[in-house]
Amino acid sequence: MNDRVNPFASISEDPPVFTTKPRAEKRVEDTTIAELAQRNNFPSRQAAKPAKAERRKPRVYRTGRNIQFNAKVTAETISKIYRLADEKAVTIGKLLELAADALEREGAKS
Repeated sequence: MNDRVNPFASISEDPPVFTTKPRAEKRVEDTTIAELAQRNNFPSRQAAKPAKAERRKPRVYRTGRNIQFNAKVTAETISKIYRLADEKAVTIGKLLELAADALEREGAKS
C-alpha cells in the first residue's frame, strides 16, 4: 500500500567530513605600503579637504510673501543683493520690490 520512494535511501550513514580552511596570509602593514608609495612617488588617492565656504546667516522672516521667485545670477550679483539687503535692513523680497518700484519710476521718467 505504501508505494512512496524513500528520499533518504541514497544517503549513506556516515556524516560528511568538514575541514577548516587554511589561514590567509598576513596582510602587509600600512606603514610599509606608505613607505613604498613614497619611495616610488605614488600619489595618495585621498581627496583634498575643500576650503570652507563662507556661510551667511540664515534669513528667516514672516512677511506674508508665499510665492517663490528663482533666478540664476552671478556670485557678484548675489553678494551685491545680500549686501544691499543688509544695509537697508530689509528682506530679499522687500529689496526686490524696492528695485522693481525704482525701475518703474526710471521708466516713467524716460
